[in-house]
Amino acid sequence: MGASADPESPPAGGQPPAEPPMFRRLLPAGDPATVEEIVEDLRIGDRGAGASGRPYVMLNMVSTVDGRVTIAGRSGSLGNRADRALFHGLRGAVDAVMAGAGTVRAERYGRIIPERSQRELRIRRGLASEPIACVVSGRLSLPEGIPLLAEPAAHVVIVTASRESLAASGARIEYVRAEREGTIDLPAALGELHDRFGVRTLLCEGGPHLNSELLAAGLVDELFLSLSAKVAGEAADGRAPLRVVAGAEFDPPIELELLGARESDSQLFLSYGVRASAAERVS
Repeated sequence: MGASADPESPPAGGQPPAEPPMFRRLLPAGDPATVEEIVEDLRIGDRGAGASGRPYVMLNMVSTVDGRVTIAGRSGSLGNRADRALFHGLRGAVDAVMAGAGTVRAERYGRIIPERSQRELRIRRGLASEPIACVVSGRLSLPEGIPLLAEPAAHVVIVTASRESLAASGARIEYVRAEREGTIDLPAALGELHDRFGVRTLLCEGGPHLNSELLAAGLVDELFLSLSAKVAGEAADGRAPLRVVAGAEFDPPIELELLGARESDSQLFLSYGVRASAAERVS
């Protein structure tokens, strides 16, 4: 879900910029808040300070009421203005943003923090101006033309089981090569991100298969779910629509704890803690 337009450009026709969206605080209850206030209240940096051996991992997904996470292969039409603001607000508070190769291709990922004001805010928070962009690709199937890989300001770390490397591009690209029995060893990869690159907080933006693998491995601490006030029905091509997770059934299901609820223009923004410990989830 990378931004292609320059966010610093003035609105067309000389119109003043729109007022930032406001969120009703439902749980815990409180006064209406801006994105910056919500993100500050989350104290994401404190979560990372308590992590040991791997980053504190948060999933961030948007879904329709009937569970779909894409329409025509992309997620952009599911959110509203508040969803987009919170999407970028969360990116502005973490050390790294992760996505699977399929999501990076479908959403045409570009620069992770396109707005100069958000880069300046990150610096005031004691973070690097840009988070590391982590791309998970087992076979290194990343075609040319993805804007993120051509972005000179981007620091991209590719998590892969492959020994190959991409052709040189505009971005600074490094690799975490974590392989076990022909697939990516996610616990080892996250450990290397933590120890080698100093990643204490990591925001994963999908897709559903990567979400499933992280959850199954006991590597997820929190889920941010933006619930779109839309019902999408079945996919036009007749295929089973993608949902927040895709893969093997969790038996027993992973239990969550509701930590927060906010609302803006009928869209709900829910945050859940993953209740079971990592050891319990992978046993």
